[in-house]
Order: sequence, then structure tokens, then C-alpha cells
Amino acid sequence: MLKGFRDFILRGNVMDLAVAVILGAAFNGIVTSLVNDMLTPLISAVGGKPDFSAFVLNLHGGHIRYGNFLNAIINFLIIASVIYFGVVLPMNRLMARIKHPTPPPPPATKACAECLSDIPLAARRCSHCAQPVA
Repeated sequence: MLKGFRDFILRGNVMDLAVAVILGAAFNGIVTSLVNDMLTPLISAVGGKPDFSAFVLNLHGGHIRYGNFLNAIINFLIIASVIYFGVVLPMNRLMARIKHPTPPPPPATKACAECLSDIPLAARRCSHCAQPVA
């Protein structure tokens, strides 16, 4: 039973997932700081309000805080754009540069006109039928 558990834990995709979660949590702090400390004050300087949490709809004694919902949507859009333009797009460009499609190698043989067998490119006679090759 413990051998199966050990094999499961040491499987490559479990370890990769653990590393991804840890790095994601660390990266979350960076992106959150970028959004809260740099982009939101910039938007508030241009737009006039840093957040919309004060927007509340009073309906029959209940408080619908749609301003918090607007804040969540704006934060999501900012974070998604930071991730896309700051991580995904540069990584795709880098991977496109690294992974150039390799052209197929030039053919090493040619076909004999008489017997249609494959012969080396430098051959002057076919090794199967002994005919001269142009």
C-alpha cells in the first residue's frame, strides 16, 4: 500500500503540479501588488474613483452591493490582461523563436529511370540494372 502511494507522489505530473501551484501562489502576490499598488491608483487618477464599493442599491431594507461586484470584474479584467500581455504573449513569442520548423532534409537518393529503384544521388550507373543515370 505504501509503495503505491510513493509511486503516486513521485510520479512526474504530480510533482509538476505541485511546483506549478507553488509558483502560481508566488506569482499571485506579484500580480496582486501590480494591480493594487500601480494600476488601480493609475485608473483612479484618470477616472476619479479608486473603487466602486460605495455603490449600494437599497431594496426593501436589503443592501445590494453591486459596487463590490464591479470591483471584482475590473480586477479580473486587469489581472487577465496583465497575465496575457505580460506572460502569455511574450512566452508564445519566445517559444515561436525557439521552435523553428525544421525543413525536411534533402533527399539522399533518386529513382532510376529504367528499374525505378532508389540509388544514391552521386551514382552514375544504377546498381540494380547497370543503366547509366543522368
